[in-house]
Amino acid sequence: MSRPKIDLKELAARESEQIEWKRQVASVEKVLETITAFANDFQNLGGGYVVCGAEEMKDQHGFQAVAYVGLDASRFKEVEGKVMADARTKIDPPVTPLVEELPAETEGRRVLVFIIPASGHAHSYRSGGDDVSTYYVRIGRETIEARNGVLRELLVRRQALAPWDRRLNEKAALDDIDLLVFRELMQEIDMWNPSTSVEDYFSDSVRISEFVPALGGTRPLDSVTRPRNFALLLFGKSPTSFFPGGFCKFSVYPGHDRGEASAERHELTGSLVSQARKLLDLLKPQVYTAFDKQSPEANAPKYPERALQEAVINALVHRDYESDEPTSVTVFSDRVEIRSPGGLPRTVSGEKFQAGTAAPSWRNQSLAYFFNKLHLAQAEGQGIPTILRTMKQLGSPNPLFEIDNGSVTCVLPAHPRHQMIRHVAEIERLLIQQDYTAADSLLTDLLEKNPGSARLLELYAQVCSLQKRAEKLGEFLLKHGLKAPDMPVPTLYQVADVLLDSSDAAHRQLGNEWLSHVANSRLETGEVKRVALALRKVGNNEKAIQVISRYLSASDHLDSASLFDIRARAKTDLAKKCMETGRNYRFSTEIKRKAWEQCRQYLAEAQQDLIRALEIVDDPREKEFTESALEFVRQMKANAERPPRRRSR
Repeated sequence: MSRPKIDLKELAARESEQIEWKRQVASVEKVLETITAFANDFQNLGGGYVVCGAEEMKDQHGFQAVAYVGLDASRFKEVEGKVMADARTKIDPPVTPLVEELPAETEGRRVLVFIIPASGHAHSYRSGGDDVSTYYVRIGRETIEARNGVLRELLVRRQALAPWDRRLNEKAALDDIDLLVFRELMQEIDMWNPSTSVEDYFSDSVRISEFVPALGGTRPLDSVTRPRNFALLLFGKSPTSFFPGGFCKFSVYPGHDRGEASAERHELTGSLVSQARKLLDLLKPQVYTAFDKQSPEANAPKYPERALQEAVINALVHRDYESDEPTSVTVFSDRVEIRSPGGLPRTVSGEKFQAGTAAPSWRNQSLAYFFNKLHLAQAEGQGIPTILRTMKQLGSPNPLFEIDNGSVTCVLPAHPRHQMIRHVAEIERLLIQQDYTAADSLLTDLLEKNPGSARLLELYAQVCSLQKRAEKLGEFLLKHGLKAPDMPVPTLYQVADVLLDSSDAAHRQLGNEWLSHVANSRLETGEVKRVALALRKVGNNEKAIQVISRYLSASDHLDSASLFDIRARAKTDLAKKCMETGRNYRFSTEIKRKAWEQCRQYLAEAQQDLIRALEIVDDPREKEFTESALEFVRQMKANAERPPRRRSR
């Protein structure tokens, strides 16, 4: 099989930890140091690339790009010749990089790429005329000299067995490979060649990537072809026959802990890819969206789907398969816990891991390669940053990582809106049972943590009203500095309605302020009716008329019979005030004349509103009330046409 052509743009976007860019190659010695570091493969990345004559950059739109500057012919040959010669003579044990030549943007120039597979040895490099050899390793994007603990760790690793995923499994043979699964996955990653036999695919001589070992091989004294451990996990008929912990447990509990009487449980076996896809399907119901029409915030899913996927794939790919414990995914009502057997690699800082800034360093690089190719995982080293970023973007609490020597557990908390739904349901249950004290206690605790929650504030207002403690609501608003413009209309109305019944004048004034803000908001028919009635209740008929008039001017009036009726009654009350003024001898003749004019105007408008209400009212009982109101207005109109004579002195 021929080696696939290198795509530097893809490398720049997906495997930046494995590539070193050298635009001008100012120092061949630096190139050799990096080649040594990639061969040492301290972070278990599988090796790396040194690209001479190109550099990583951003285009004008901020997207990843590569500038193919290139080297001229003489410099190209000089760099290639010296690197290849010194890699054999100055690196110990010698390293023989693969060489790729790519076209540059300028004619007559070429990009030189050295491909360095990982080695099972600890390599040192002797530069210049110095007889001292130095060990180099790759940490993140930097090539550094291995000293002290890092050097000891490198030497210990290279004296041990190969990484677990790369070892030949002495108990397995080709008969243990599911050929159908093997072909389907190889076709999916576009690496299936019908002319290549399965025996060839699993031979020592065939590698599907520079950074992934052959799928199988034979021992020098054994002619039996045996698959490697990672191949058994990916393509095996029964991986658990070789790795007892190579399966997954999936559980769903309806409450907060495992003490529930009932639970949903699944044990997932089969190939690792099959397990991953089944887990993601089982988790899909957890990505449902909670709709909240009263909240100004966008509707949010319970968990970001990408975070769940990354957490699951990380747990499967980077776990310790020498452990007999299965991978476990447990769903509770307020969180998802994903436990991966095996602690962090010794080179990874727990603090940096939790912050998403740790450089990649994995147990099973071969598995990571396949899951990346299958688009089930992010680019190398991006899993934890992606979980952190997507949770933050959704507005969810930060994920928690519980790390010990035996496992790494990722805990994804549910979005607060979904937790709020549960709390609201419990409070509503307590109100229905008339347990106001318990509802008050729960609301007090929740509001202390989130005083600006509109829905909780509505419920709190209801509890204060039921307990006849309107002052308590007013004190809460003042304590936390809550303002009317920050709240949706239903909350404004609920709070204002309670405050207006307070015995405290300051709280009643606060209620009027909140009610006025409601009146100036865009309202639905039901909200307009409630607000107008509340305004009439506190004697503000003018404002009630304004609210109704603004709504009616923008609607088709088909469902507005009650609003015409309310506006008519508000105008009737104003007409009564005018009539009282017109009959009061203490006012001047001019004031009384204008009062009677306004009285007649209000009554005429009230009569029109009531007639309009009768035209569209459907309910017989409401029609009867409206007819009664219309008759009363007609009597008032008759009285207003004959104002009393001036009282004689």
